[in-house]
Amino acid sequence: MLSPFPGMDPYLEDPAFWPDFHLEFIVALRNSLRRRLPVNYEARLDEQIKLIDVSSDSEKQIKPDVALLRREAELVAIVPARTSAASPVTLPLLIEEEEYREAWIEIRYRPDHSVVSVLEVLSPTNKSGSERIAYLAKRRAILRQPISLVEIDLLVGGRRISPPDPLPDCDYCVVVARADERARCEVYPSSLRQPLPTFRVPLKPPDGDVVVDLQEAFAAAFEHGGYATSIDYSQPPTAPLSAVDRAWAAEQAGLKVPGRS
Repeated sequence: MLSPFPGMDPYLEDPAFWPDFHLEFIVALRNSLRRRLPVNYEARLDEQIKLIDVSSDSEKQIKPDVALLRREAELVAIVPARTSAASPVTLPLLIEEEEYREAWIEIRYRPDHSVVSVLEVLSPTNKSGSERIAYLAKRRAILRQPISLVEIDLLVGGRRISPPDPLPDCDYCVVVARADERARCEVYPSSLRQPLPTFRVPLKPPDGDVVVDLQEAFAAAFEHGGYATSIDYSQPPTAPLSAVDRAWAAEQAGLKVPGRS
């Protein structure tokens, strides 16, 4: 089943779906790139794994991109024994940590596998909270290198990662910062009511660009993730839409979801 929306599905912005969709979409986008790249290029996934101690109140506020709750048993608790101090009793102590992954795509040039472009699919953690600062630092580090940066924002919520000039009025956007032209960037805006855009990813000069169909990647991720059978379209989306867009989204879902009147 397809999404009832012409472009991005705002229901996927729900924390119950976003972490899984984020990963599905990155994989679908990488697969789309691989079909289009010249033979001397490759698209690879890279990631950074972080562990968060859930006992820290400040860290509990972070919403992970991909979260797993891990419970580990370690023999570290010691109970004093009456019979002999040399024979302690050991018991399992449960330690809870949240593990989350920041994943992105790198386009590399063969044969030296040098990074030519980095594609980031923004998550709520990139747009708000303490992790926004970390992402902005990573962004600055990329822009200081001869690497093109592509940022894909499929979230209505959160603060935009704006280029020097204000972004166009839009719900979603793709920002392309070319390695050979740092003074300007290309912005591909789109709204909730239209398909996601087709955009260009820079390659190594003089090879030009590779054209990516974002809507095609979205459709593949949506189908592979099975979200049509998991999302309850009888409820309004949790994405922070305007009143007009919220009414339109409800109508769109009700009209196009099979089995609904």
